[in-house]
Amino acid sequence: MARYTGAKGRINRRLGTLIYENNGAAKAMERRGNQPPGMHTRGRRSSNYGIALMEKQKIKHYYGLGEKQLRRYFDKASRMKGNTGENLLLMCEQRLDNVVRRVGLAKSRPQARQGVAHGHFQVNGVKVDRPSYQLRPGDVITLRNRPNLRNLYQGIEAMGVEGRGIEWVSFDNETISATVHGKPSASDISLPVDVNIVVEFMSR
Repeated sequence: MARYTGAKGRINRRLGTLIYENNGAAKAMERRGNQPPGMHTRGRRSSNYGIALMEKQKIKHYYGLGEKQLRRYFDKASRMKGNTGENLLLMCEQRLDNVVRRVGLAKSRPQARQGVAHGHFQVNGVKVDRPSYQLRPGDVITLRNRPNLRNLYQGIEAMGVEGRGIEWVSFDNETISATVHGKPSASDISLPVDVNIVVEFMSR
């Protein structure tokens, strides 16, 4: 999606979950809880349409997808065997920017997306600057051979960024590299979302 530059805390509160993980957005969520932004939203009940739209927005904001890109993922997932919603989220989990975040090389997905777009990473020795790049078993993610990049990401690691709980990818601290050993399963999906409502909504 186009880079979202608005108040991320408002998105977290509107969608009722920690979509954006930076300190300001997280503190806004802690301070005001799940109360949506605005003066006249308390006690308002959402329609089925509104709930489905909200769940869809969770996916778009969390993984950084635009409407057209989400539609492409959905069309591809609907042609695959198995549950369409699960297939959709698993494709999102295999994105390069998502894996960079989940192995702990970024404090948030927007930061991971920016690092990939700026060409900081290689996959199997080749520079990749597409955050949407789909990783496959056997792929190895490394930093480009630049001292300033190594210092930058060692600094991020030293901050103790959470995100090493990913079973299908291993991480090497010494080389600052990640190796993909398999594909994610339903238990690896990191976003709490009712994807079946989204599938029904997008199938209309």
